[in-house]
Amino acid sequence: MYEVRFHGRGGQGSVMASGILAAAMVEEGKYAVSIPSFGFERRGAPVVSFLRMSEREIRQLTNIYQPDCIVCVDPTLTKSVDIFAGMKVGGTLIQATHRPLAELTLPDCVATVGLLDAVKIALEIFKRPITNTLMLGAFARTTGVVSLDSLKRALDDSDFRDAGLAQNMTALERGYAETVVHQIERRAAA
Repeated sequence: MYEVRFHGRGGQGSVMASGILAAAMVEEGKYAVSIPSFGFERRGAPVVSFLRMSEREIRQLTNIYQPDCIVCVDPTLTKSVDIFAGMKVGGTLIQATHRPLAELTLPDCVATVGLLDAVKIALEIFKRPITNTLMLGAFARTTGVVSLDSLKRALDDSDFRDAGLAQNMTALERGYAETVVHQIERRAAA
């Protein structure tokens, strides 16, 4: 089972991104379930959503406490939320940020990092800092767990069909093309 936890802020579309990613994985013949987390969220407040993917049927519909991958759609979130809580050793971080890898503080459990200046690109495309489709492209590029073509088909079948589909397709493609992927080698403690 491959587990992903999305971190964002209310109004940025991280719950929708999780659903689109699940649809893309199903498109590829995998089992996937998107688990939204709703509570007292308001626009701008930290939110989280979850996704599980497997080659077999998924029965577990709980929150994810030990993710393989973390997708952080908001570059300011790490200042107020421990997004790395419970992350598995050898995990993957996909982060919206303009900062280079050397400026990030990462726990030892992170082995792969995908970085994308998603806010800048979102402002160019949407004139608003909505980064969810950009980060889906970054996810595909960083993990290889899902193809860009499957994400495009899932996006085409989503709520964007009527409004903003062309912009979101552009965002998805740019997210994929402009993500910089880093492998982190950690030395074992003596």
